[in-house]
Amino acid sequence: MRHTGGLVLERLLRATVNTWNGLIAATRSEEAFRQELFVLALAVPLAFFVSDGRLHALTLIGVLLLVLVVELLNTAIEKLSDFITPAQDERIGRIKDMGSAAVGLSIIAAALIWLQAIAERFGWF
Repeated sequence: MRHTGGLVLERLLRATVNTWNGLIAATRSEEAFRQELFVLALAVPLAFFVSDGRLHALTLIGVLLLVLVVELLNTAIEKLSDFITPAQDERIGRIKDMGSAAVGLSIIAAALIWLQAIAERFGWF
């Protein structure tokens, strides 16, 4: 019988490997995910310039991470839908549209938060 700590570490290692594999798969197969990663890479240093403190910067970065999370979930829905039935199906199309709408709304939320931070930084509000 293994020590509980060993089981926890093993589970954590497996989860980390699965996470890494999922990120690699999404990066290789999804143009939108690659574009959002590029935006994140540009935004991380910019967040510290635009913000008035570390917590504010982390919020700006976090909202972009949320976009990536929603994109990953949308991609998973699309891949699963295509696996279930590669044929065109009106119901599957609506499901994919809802996933896409979730991505769109997360991008709008991120844009609004970033626009507010930029406006505050330059004294526009």
